[in-house]
Amino acid sequence: MSVVSEHEVANATYNAIAANVVHPKDLESDVVSRQFVIFHVGKEVFAVRLSAVQEIIRMPNLVKVPMSPPALEGLANLRGSVLPVLNLREIFHFPVALHDDSTRVVVLDHGRPVGLVVDRMANVVTVDPDRIEAASKIGAAIDTGLLTGMIKSENGQSMVMILDAAKTVEREFRGVMQSAAERLAQGAQEVRAESKASEQAVLDEDHLVSFEVADQEYAFPIERVEEIIQLPNQITQLPNSHGHVLGVITLRNRLLPLVSLRNMFCLPPVEMSEANKVVVISLGDGVSVGVVMDGVKEVLRVARNIVDPMPALLSQGQAMNDIESICRLQDGRRLVSVLSAERMFKTEELRKAVSDADKDNEMSIAETGNSVAESEQEEQFVVFRLMEEEYGVPIEAVQEIVRVPDELTRIPKTPGFIEGVVNLRGVVLPVLDQRSRFGLPGVDRNDGQRIMVFTINGVRTGFIVDSVSEVMRIGLRHVGPAPALSARQQRLINRVANLEEQKRMILLLEVAQLLNFNELDELKLVA
Repeated sequence: MSVVSEHEVANATYNAIAANVVHPKDLESDVVSRQFVIFHVGKEVFAVRLSAVQEIIRMPNLVKVPMSPPALEGLANLRGSVLPVLNLREIFHFPVALHDDSTRVVVLDHGRPVGLVVDRMANVVTVDPDRIEAASKIGAAIDTGLLTGMIKSENGQSMVMILDAAKTVEREFRGVMQSAAERLAQGAQEVRAESKASEQAVLDEDHLVSFEVADQEYAFPIERVEEIIQLPNQITQLPNSHGHVLGVITLRNRLLPLVSLRNMFCLPPVEMSEANKVVVISLGDGVSVGVVMDGVKEVLRVARNIVDPMPALLSQGQAMNDIESICRLQDGRRLVSVLSAERMFKTEELRKAVSDADKDNEMSIAETGNSVAESEQEEQFVVFRLMEEEYGVPIEAVQEIVRVPDELTRIPKTPGFIEGVVNLRGVVLPVLDQRSRFGLPGVDRNDGQRIMVFTINGVRTGFIVDSVSEVMRIGLRHVGPAPALSARQQRLINRVANLEEQKRMILLLEVAQLLNFNELDELKLVA
């Protein structure tokens, strides 16, 4: 074996590695065909063919994926693509070691990019065929089934093991790689089936998104809520506007007017902060408005027999006239005022406000909204957190979101996977801890936790999550298939939203797969 005789090629490779990335396609093709990239893992030295290496990068920020093989470090964003990153130390059962400045990820072209974590890079070599021996002659304490051979040194005293990169990746992915189209179609079919089942089960119920303003609880029907976003730092003021109109912001290439519910209802003003949320309300015909709230509370699922229309005698003032009905929860101890978007906002005034703010744009807000809808399809998700990772579920699958009580009631002889039960408006709701389901460390109960309620094959079940952060629309161009890392993970997490501009990666769950058939049967005995 001789170090690359074409010294310029080696120098080009080293310079690229120093800049954290190397592109083999930029090197001379006649040399590449006989070249190998050499790297260290533990005390061993490995090689992969340079033609299989897409690039070499520093250790990126990773998103951990539950129910994945131990060798998977996580998922990274590689210029808009989802990059699964595997740890070769784990694959070869080497001792665990912390990553440092020498750690690199060798990105392979495996149909889709796949990264292998290595301790440090060595060099690029050109090898004569007579220097390569079969893997069967390797006396190494590793699985030779993952090797294609070894490169002998000129003195015969050392060797470099040639890694079969494709076989290594395929084994770790456990043979569950499917085409993106198949998995996306399967996921969409399951979501549609889940939606139909949910719609049939809640014909006599209303879904509401509740929020707080000046210690009072209000709500909008969930079908009116497009998404919930953070209050932006910059708001464009509108001249000659009403006092409750804060201005306009840009939301996905369209202008969105912002109004303050405090100002509309003549409530005491307070300084706005990060705690404020903007609830984006659809008014129909492509018109939307952002309503600034003190904070968002819950997604409620309420029986219609506890929702009363607003008494006519009370509908005298402007604020009271905007309230459509009153929802009586906890036997009347908790009252939620359900707002009417139609009464609160005049569509033509909002159109004019946006038109005045953007005179260079001749399209009205409705036309802009339609243009966005035509150019990009979107899905709406409820986003929640477990530890440091974000997960999303289709909004239509969420029955409601409630606070976690101080203590869950434990029923004797219930299955071990049930954390406890809660009384939800007279109905026993079994509750599971999603951290435990994903094999994550437990955490003490706290005010930020929520119970997300789903109906899975007719069984209502609550799942405890660390927090529910937002309701958001995600363009389908940002949604792609998740790497198939294990059979169970593939069923439950088969899509990922890669929001490159926001530096976020959201794992999208298939709610129908949260429980298996045996668990569903056991839960039916409890619920």
